[in-house]
Amino acid sequence: MVVVSLWRAPLAESPVHATVTLPGSKSITNRALILAALASGPSTITGALRSRDTDLMIDGLRALGVTISEAGSPTTLRVTPGSLHSATVDCGLAGTVMRFLPSVAALADGPVAFDGDEQARTRPLATILDALRGLGADIDGEGLPFTVAGRGGMRGGTATIDASGSSQFVSGLLLSAARFDDGVTVRHDGGSLPSMPHIDMTVAMLRDAGVTVLTPGDSGDADTWKVLPGNVTPVDWVIEPDLSNATPFLAAAAVTGGTVSVPLWPASTTQPGDAFRGILTDMGATVSLEDSLLTVSGPDRLRGIDVDLHDIGELTPTVAALAALADGPSVLRGIAHLRGHETDRLAALATEINGLGGSVTETADGLRIEPRPLHGGRWLSYADHRMATAGAIVGLVVDDVDVDDVGTTAKTLPGFENMWTTMLASRVTSEPAEPGARP
Repeated sequence: MVVVSLWRAPLAESPVHATVTLPGSKSITNRALILAALASGPSTITGALRSRDTDLMIDGLRALGVTISEAGSPTTLRVTPGSLHSATVDCGLAGTVMRFLPSVAALADGPVAFDGDEQARTRPLATILDALRGLGADIDGEGLPFTVAGRGGMRGGTATIDASGSSQFVSGLLLSAARFDDGVTVRHDGGSLPSMPHIDMTVAMLRDAGVTVLTPGDSGDADTWKVLPGNVTPVDWVIEPDLSNATPFLAAAAVTGGTVSVPLWPASTTQPGDAFRGILTDMGATVSLEDSLLTVSGPDRLRGIDVDLHDIGELTPTVAALAALADGPSVLRGIAHLRGHETDRLAALATEINGLGGSVTETADGLRIEPRPLHGGRWLSYADHRMATAGAIVGLVVDDVDVDDVGTTAKTLPGFENMWTTMLASRVTSEPAEPGARP
């Protein structure tokens, strides 16, 4: 018998007016953990996100021999590299763990076994595993579960891959490449490469750690990145707030005609979530950024949008929820790769919005959304954190929306439900628990 835990999404009785402080970026936290683990000395990570995905990364690195301790707060971590050895790694459903840690495991002295949640066993991994084999690794398996037979080092060289399914394949090779004997050159040879901001994030953080990286702009070679061998310098990382996790809260202002502010918004960032500002503006919201405070005020009626989300696909569930509540049709393009995420997000969004009375059609590379009056019902999350938050957005203005397994939001945002209800109860500000603290 399957037991389903339902969460009645709170209805906004009036426009939302709140200030919401967000914990650190998952993408930056997990990259910082990898680089700190491979560095030539101890590093400190301040403002780290503590969520299921980041705790899985921490546990995996600890199992491999890295010392990671809390320095007075769960969100301040001291990372001391150690001799990498045999281990068992639980990936959960975290793409960054299953695609970033195999390269680290190849440097270990001994076998490293990887497995994860049942849903994770269908996620594509052959691209990075085959690339590592070509660089000198011995790997048994094509997907979870698999084992890396670590030999204490890696030859490196050139890997030609098709990363059109996920930019994580590129980042997963680049992050450890400086520790390979010959470094690594990664050539993408395939369809359109998604989520370029995440590769830009990886390159910027590698350079911050003293690693020499040549990008297509440096070498003139299209879709080619080269990391030279060398030391990884210890860095005291300060993690930005997670801008993608901010988007459901900003969407709350847009759909209720309210105002939501998020402090500590960076003036310049590689996070894809920053692009949400332009999307909200195009849909009719008023957006301002002043003294690191981002404020969104919702319009009387949301406009539909025609937008290419290829580089910012993780925003799709939030944008789709907004589009379902807009006053005109929307087309979301460039996101065929989302069919290989935590779930098939395109099919999931179409099914759940249509199940509440909407009209969503899948296209070859996205969704076409025709607004219809929506009604209450069950919204399935598919063990996907962004599907769960999309259901919460719809539930702000549609009565009786029950989101199943809202706890899956702990993947990147523990305590989401409390933050959401606190936001709705706020008149002026919302003050959740310490960012990143365990609920």
